[in-house]
Parts: sequence; structure tokens; C-alpha cells
Amino acid sequence: MKVLLITTFEFELSFIERECQSSRALPEPFSIKIPVGDRHILVETGHIGRQASASVTATDGETIVYTSVCLADTPSEPSDFFPLSVFYQERFSAAGRTSGGFFKREGRTKDHEVLICRLIDRPLRPTMLKGFYHETQILSWVLSYDGLHSPDALAITAAGIAVALSEVPNAKTIAGVRIGLVGDKFIINPTTKEMEDSKLDLLLAGTDDAILMIEGYCDFLPEEKLLEAVQIGQDAVRGICNEVESLVKKCGKPKMFDAIKLPPPELYKHVEDIIGNELVQVLQIRSKIPRKKALTLLEDKVIDILSEKGYISSDTTPVVNETISDLLEDEDEDEEVVVDGEVDEGDVHIKPTSRKTTPLLFSEVDVKLVFKEVTSKYLRRCIVENGRRSDGRTLEEIRPINSRCGLLPRAHGSALFTRGETQSLAVATLGDRQMAQRIDNLVGVDDWKRFYLQYTFPPSCVGEVGRIGGPSRREIGHGMLAERALEPVLPSEDDFPYTVRVESTITESNGSSSMASVCGGCLALQDAGVPIKSHIAGIAMGMVLDTKEFGGDGSPIILSDITGSEDASGDMDFKVAGNEDGVTAFQMDIKVAGITLPIMRKALLQAKDGRKHILAEMLKCSPPPSRALSKHAPLIHVMKVRSEKIHVIIGSGGKKIKSIIEETGVDGIDTEEDGTVKITARDLLSLEKATAIISNLTMVPSVGDIYRDCEIKSITNYGAFVEIAPGREGLCHVSELSSNYIAKPEDAFKVGDRVDVKLIEVNEKGQLRLSRRALLPDTENSSDSKDSAKENVGDQKTEQSKDNKASTTKGRSSSKSSLSENSPQKKFIRKLVAPNKDNSETNKEKEKKSGSKPLSSISSKDGNSLVNGEANIG
Repeated sequence: MKVLLITTFEFELSFIERECQSSRALPEPFSIKIPVGDRHILVETGHIGRQASASVTATDGETIVYTSVCLADTPSEPSDFFPLSVFYQERFSAAGRTSGGFFKREGRTKDHEVLICRLIDRPLRPTMLKGFYHETQILSWVLSYDGLHSPDALAITAAGIAVALSEVPNAKTIAGVRIGLVGDKFIINPTTKEMEDSKLDLLLAGTDDAILMIEGYCDFLPEEKLLEAVQIGQDAVRGICNEVESLVKKCGKPKMFDAIKLPPPELYKHVEDIIGNELVQVLQIRSKIPRKKALTLLEDKVIDILSEKGYISSDTTPVVNETISDLLEDEDEDEEVVVDGEVDEGDVHIKPTSRKTTPLLFSEVDVKLVFKEVTSKYLRRCIVENGRRSDGRTLEEIRPINSRCGLLPRAHGSALFTRGETQSLAVATLGDRQMAQRIDNLVGVDDWKRFYLQYTFPPSCVGEVGRIGGPSRREIGHGMLAERALEPVLPSEDDFPYTVRVESTITESNGSSSMASVCGGCLALQDAGVPIKSHIAGIAMGMVLDTKEFGGDGSPIILSDITGSEDASGDMDFKVAGNEDGVTAFQMDIKVAGITLPIMRKALLQAKDGRKHILAEMLKCSPPPSRALSKHAPLIHVMKVRSEKIHVIIGSGGKKIKSIIEETGVDGIDTEEDGTVKITARDLLSLEKATAIISNLTMVPSVGDIYRDCEIKSITNYGAFVEIAPGREGLCHVSELSSNYIAKPEDAFKVGDRVDVKLIEVNEKGQLRLSRRALLPDTENSSDSKDSAKENVGDQKTEQSKDNKASTTKGRSSSKSSLSENSPQKKFIRKLVAPNKDNSETNKEKEKKSGSKPLSSISSKDGNSLVNGEANIG
């Protein structure tokens, strides 16, 4: 025994030494240029990360993505999923920037990085072989970004190549591309500038002969146009995969096929023998919870029999070591046979009996894996053989739909959408730009999202207990899918200047909760008064691919509105959102080797019929959406001022705009460089006050304008500062305060006095010079006398002119009467607008002077508008 142990140890030691010697030979660098669209991508390996199982750098333009693949040395416990983890990060240094945070380094994974992680993970999983349990990790970083070539499709391709070069036993090499549509031309891997004019954003991943994953967003693109884009993308993926094969032959590592451990083949038959008949009955239970409990009892039964008590099939012959006849044949003929009970002293005889049968035991993990596969097989068989599903529906039938709006009285908009056993509670909230979501990206340009949808999947929606924390990757992905599905129907910011947030909380789940979020979110937007362009509905499609196995003709079966069990046991999860005219969002995940374009065409056309049915059911919503702004929603007034006047509203360090907010009680004032001002308030009175102040601050006064009853705000040695409008002051010099000489302004006036003034000058800095003396009667007569002395007395024409001027001056000197409309020198008289007074006259004066008009419920011609009233669709 000791010799054997030493020999085994020496063998293992020699094996480790050989492995170490081979590892010293680092991989040689290889590179290959792969044509993609109208350019090439450069793939290099053996340059960076040589201690990883495989690592590659993929370059498109000046965008570089580095991806590595590593495996755990020992396998983890067997499970029903491949132990794969994906990490993707965009380094700010790739664009020559640093993080804006305090620590100046990248923090937690951002939402768009999570979405790209999912894009990498989803097409890779179907290519991984079952039974491989070594934990696999894919790490991907954007090392350089040129602002033109997007890194997401490049990261999918880099990950697929790295896995192909590593020891991970995968079935096929995958690659990913983006397809855009500019005009009528499809573009493979378009630049970011080209995507600005694109009607389609499609990411596709697959192998050389099948499609594994698609995800995209478009503006009501017809199904046939979408299929054309998928075909172009599949051709591009095929070209990349064929080029990668040559690289794998040169520097690919041997695959670890010997590490694959599958359950014993005979275990499948044992499971079917034990619960086959019961399983068929259980799968016909229509309600999810009772069916789930029944399946759990069946699973416990199988585990108990096969892993504890042991199982012997009916055709197995019991095995014993020796039988009675064998023992008798071995005895000598002359040997005395001792009868029971008669034992000689000193002799010990044991009665020969049959040995117990040897139990046939299996590991619990293997039993669970096989039970799941057998359940999936039986579910698919029932669909193929009976043409009906577990809940009794036909292949194309949609579950019962019920929806209602306005169930939350304080929310701006709410809707409860129920489809079968899937339910979404959607809530819409309206706000100003302060509520917008800031997007921090590589480009460094501050981007604000005025519409975002957030999806929550609590464990209670499936009747379970679980951890409540930050959003999971699944929640982020489903929320983005629903958000992009609804985005095309939202009005422009000019027509509806609100920031819109939709929350979808899944209160019940039995399949297709993301598409329920699309339907519920659409109804909640209408209930909040958002004037959407049309209704949007979403549906999830499933598939049973290999029907010959169950006696079918081999053609795949497409299922409409799949449940959770059909999603888990089926071969496809294809989500499609849109209206009767076209598609706005789509996402497809495949659990098999891939599907072809004809299968996708069938699924898309069947999904279109399903959407039409769902849209018709949504119109039956009771109670229906209010389609008007809630009384609890804020009011937003949009006005335009001269761009150079924006700094007047803001003030030094923002003091002026803060004072306006405090004085009027509005929620916020948002200014833009082009002169757009948005005022958000909870009530109309505070909104009018703020609008009046801003209008007066930004008005453009003209020389000769007269302002009545103006307050003196401060007094200096050289004059008094008079407020001609809220927040707008001008200097009335001491020489212009009175027709008589005044040594000091405070001798005749004090702060708070009210005077009438005339604007006599606006300097180049915009500062105003006012005069009170110009409006005094003595001053006017004195001025007329001086003017008369300068006239030529002998000219009759000049005398007539003097008489006309004197008459005009006399009419203008009346301080309490209005100017004669027939006077050729009529001037506009602007009164002070106090915030606590009626603003009707103010609005009329603003209309004359600054171009703005009174607050209205509809947009005015000059661009000022108060958003309110009914929101119509279409």
C-alpha cells in the first residue's frame, strides 16, 4: 500500500512538472484582419494577458476592446446552468477622461454596462456544452474609444473569439454585429454619426449557420424590413466566424471535453418509470401555484427513491453472492449436513440465506437535473401531441386580459395590467428637468434622459421569499426593453416639456412580465395626460423546435404569449413590442443551437396577430385613462427670452434665480442657452408671479418709455435707483429728480417713495438712465420756452410748427390722463407689476414690449406655453 501511494504521488508530481514546463512556453502573438461591412476589424492574441486561458484585443478604428477568459481549476457542484459570469467596463481613460467621482476611479457597473454584459452572456450560453462545471469568467474592458466606433458589438465578437481560443468546450464560435438603417440602406456596424439618422438599432449575435440573439429598437419598422436587416446581419456574422476558424486552428487550445460529466443515461428511464404517468397529469394543472407544488412533490418523490431508498427496475434480476444450491454443490458428499437446531458443540454454522439486492443509487444533483429535463420533455410532448398547452390554450391563443387606470389617487398616472397570471402595476410621474436622469458616458457630453422606465421584480410576485436590494441585471435589462418600446410614441420636448418616469412593479409573474410592463406603462402614460402618438403592446413568443422527437412532422411550433414553464422548457423567448403598423422593440434569446430566418419570419407574423388582439383588449380598459394632467402634477410654463438676457435671470452665482423661486414659491426655473426658460410650479398663481418677474427682467426698454408709480429702492449721493419693474432698476441722477436744484437726494426723497419716471438713455452695457424732471409740468413749459426763443420769429412756417409742438407738449404733461391716440408722438406707458396684484395688465404690457403673451392652456405663436389640458392620442 505504501509503495502504491508513493508511485501515485510521483506520477502526479511528474504531471505537474510537465504542465509547468509547457506553461513556460508563452503563446506566440497572432493577429488577423476580418472584413466587416466597409472596413476591417483587427483581432490580436498572444500580446496581452498571456496567463489567461485566452485573451484577445479587438480593434475597430481607434476603439479597442480587451477581453480575457479564465477557468477555475476544479469544477463546482453540478447545477442546471452553466457557471458563467461576464464583466464589462468602459474605462474613462479610453476617451482621455477621468471619473467625476471623489475617488477618481470607476465605481459600480453602470446600467448600460450591465446591458452589454447581458448582450455578451446571452449568445454564449447556448453554445456551452452540458456537463461542464468549471466556473468560467469573461472580463472585458474598453481601453480606447474614438467616439465613432461603438464598443458593444465589438465586445461580443471579442468574447466569442476568446472563448473559441480557450479550453472551454463550446459548440460553435459566435460573433456580433450592429445593423443600422439610414434612408433605405442597411449599414453593418455603423458609426455613431450614422446612427443619429438611423431608423433601426439592431444588435445580432450568432454562429456561422444560426441566430442566437437579437435585440433592437426601431421606429415602427415593418416585419419584412426587420427580417431583411436580420438576414444582412446573419451574413456578416457568418463571414466573421469563418475567418475566426483559421485563427483557432493556429493558436487555439485543446478543449476540455474530458471534464464534461453528464448524469448516467439509465437515470432518464428510471425517472420516467417512476413518475411518467403522474407527470402528464400534473402538467395539465392550469394554475401556476398548484402545478408548481405538485411538481415539487414529484421531484421529492424521485429524489427519495433514487438517492436514498434505492431503485431497482422491474426487469432487473436480484443479485446475490451465493445461493443455497451453490453452497450445497461446494460441500463434500460425505460431509454431514447439520439440521436446524442440532449443532455440535464447538461448531458454528450459519444458515445460508439470500443476500439483499444491491441498491442502485444516484446523486441528488443528477436526479434533479434529469427530473428537470424529463419535465421539459413531457411538456413539449403534450404540446406536440395534443395541440394544446398546459393551461388549455391553443398554440396562438392569448391569455385573458384585464386592465384598469386611475387606481392610485395621488399618482400622476397609474394602471394595473393583468394578462393571465402576469400582472404589472405601472405608475407614471411627471416633473421638470431636475427629475431627468443624467447619463455619464465615455464621450464626456452630459446627456439627460427625459423619459425612463424602471422595472422591479420582487420575490413576492412568484410567491417566494428573497432578498430585496439594488436592481438585478435582469431588472435592468427588462426595464430598458420596455423603455425603448415606449419611447417612439412620446411627444417631443417642445410639445410636452415634462420629464417622464414610469415605474413597473411586477405584482404577479407567470411569463412575459417585461411585455406586461409595456402594456401597463402605455396605459399609465395616458392616465398621466401624456399625449402619446399611439398605443403600444408587447407579446412574448415561444417555440418547440424538434417536433419529430414527439411524433410531429419536424416543423417547429410557435407559441403565442408564453407562460413561465413554456419559457423554461421551450427553445425560444422572443419578445416583440409595437402597434398594428410596425415594431418598436424586440429581443430574442435562444436555448438551442440557433434558429433560421424562416422560423423568425413565422414568429414575427404570429406576434403581429397577437399584438392586434392585445391592443384591442387595452381599449376596453375600465376605468379608462383620464388623458388629462392630474391636479397633483406640476404646471410647466415655457417662455422665450433673448439669449443674452439669460444671465440677468440667473444673477451672480445664481442668487437672482434663487430669490425668484423663494419669492414666488415655484418648484424650479430651468434656463437654456438659446433663451428658453421653463418654470415649474404646483399652482397657477405662483407660476404667474414668476412669469411676470422674468418677463420684466428680460424686457427690452425703449428710450422715451414712461413708468408710473415706481418705487425708489436705494439712494446714493449721486441719485436714486428706481425699480421700473420687478427686479429691473435704473438710475435717476440727482439732476433729474426735480426741476429745482437738490443738493442731496435724501433731502427730498426716501427709500420706498413712489415716483413717475421716463427712460432717457440705455447705455451699451444695458444700464438704464431715468428722469423724473422730464415729466414735471414746469420742466416741460420751461423747455418749450427755451425752444421758442431759438426759433426764427420772421418765418410763418416755423411759427406754425411751434404752435403744434406746444400743443403736443401740453397734452403730454397731463400726469393722470392717457395719451391721445391721434398724437404722432404717443409713448407706451408701462406700470409696475407687483407679484401680489392682478397680472392682466402686466400680461398686456409684456405682449407689447417683450413679445410674450398671457399664460394660456395652449401654445402661443411666440413660443410661450403653459402645458395643461387634455392629452389626445394620434
